[in-house]
Amino acid sequence: MLNVTLSNKLDRLRQIFNESSEVLVAYSGGIDSTLVAKVALDVLGNRALAITANSPSLLPADLTAAQVQAEFMGIKHQIVQTDEMNNPNYTSNPINRCYFCKSELHDTLKPLAQTMGYGYVVDGLNADDLQDYRPGIKAAKERGVRSPLAEVGISKIEVRMLSQYLGLPWWDKPSQPCLSSRFPYGEEITIEKLRRVGNAEQYLRDRGWKGDIRVRSMGDTAKIEVPSDRLNEFMSVILITDLTSAFRDYGFTSTMLDLEGFRSGKLNDDIKVMNL
Repeated sequence: MLNVTLSNKLDRLRQIFNESSEVLVAYSGGIDSTLVAKVALDVLGNRALAITANSPSLLPADLTAAQVQAEFMGIKHQIVQTDEMNNPNYTSNPINRCYFCKSELHDTLKPLAQTMGYGYVVDGLNADDLQDYRPGIKAAKERGVRSPLAEVGISKIEVRMLSQYLGLPWWDKPSQPCLSSRFPYGEEITIEKLRRVGNAEQYLRDRGWKGDIRVRSMGDTAKIEVPSDRLNEFMSVILITDLTSAFRDYGFTSTMLDLEGFRSGKLNDDIKVMNL
């Protein structure tokens, strides 16, 4: 049962789609865009379409998960390729890298929506995202993308509560931003580096790690981040000698465990320091 506040927010979210004829959902497979897709489907039925952008910055397992989730919900789903890796403004990894990523995404989705007769594009931006450094928000707004969760004021924890209420089995799915977020600003992003980071994170998933995990690329060093209250669990679950051997095979010369622990948006600390 939802409390009154959250029930009202869900009603307002549904109303946004009730006022729509057709809508294209920028659907990454993450919990935010999945909730948007679910509500759009419930209101609009076949007039809702989910589109997932595939590129080297997306783990293959996450693309598969997006497909599985879309099939479970019953929403129409398509995959398109995006070419942000051909843009040096993106691969040079400036502090506004996400602007160029979202520009590429929505420059692909907007004409597709127009061609297919969908009124507009919506994304999974939530209210909490507005409090962080997210240059991609500007790119989306410039292209007329709507963010229903943010419009209604739905936070990340409320996204999970609503997803559970609506029967989505992955309501507690960890956040999984694109692999390019594993690199400190200024370190060039290449397909080889993305593959290296992706292989490392998939290695940990395949060995049973559940929950938040990041493998940051610090040159040729892999820095593993897990929640600080799970550091001992990580050391007991993952066989370190096998891990370091595997990471060397992927191309890392050394591996370290961040004792501060995982924190979303940690790389943005560098931006705050620059602005002091």
